[in-house]
Amino acid sequence: MVVNLGKTDPPAVRRGSRRRRRRESALVWWALFAAFAVAAWTLRSWHVALLGLLAWCLYQLVLVPTLCRVTVEDACCTERARGRLFACTPEHQRVKNGALRRLVGLGARSRGSIAVADRALILLAVAGTVAAVVGTAYILT
Repeated sequence: MVVNLGKTDPPAVRRGSRRRRRRESALVWWALFAAFAVAAWTLRSWHVALLGLLAWCLYQLVLVPTLCRVTVEDACCTERARGRLFACTPEHQRVKNGALRRLVGLGARSRGSIAVADRALILLAVAGTVAAVVGTAYILT
């Protein structure tokens, strides 16, 4: 028997696997939103509050690290995606686009859907974006 003199073997690597980059913590984003809220409160400025609302909407629609969650044939995709509007693959993106069109009443019935929680947050973020744009238009007039 050969004695191991402190040498460590490299960890086994599965063939065909790729290492996923670690994503930033959601706490960083929520600290930024809290900073907007504190700044709006201390400055008594609803302009800063609108900017914070717009930042939250942008985060929810485009930047949040989430799962794809496209449901096709009673199976929910668990691959990672960036933003609630985006999917993991081009095929799932087509399904998600059809589901989003159907959500606003513009599309015909498609073969897939979006998770209920994602639908609710997408609608809430879109409503927040509209409110921020209307508030900004009010500021400029």
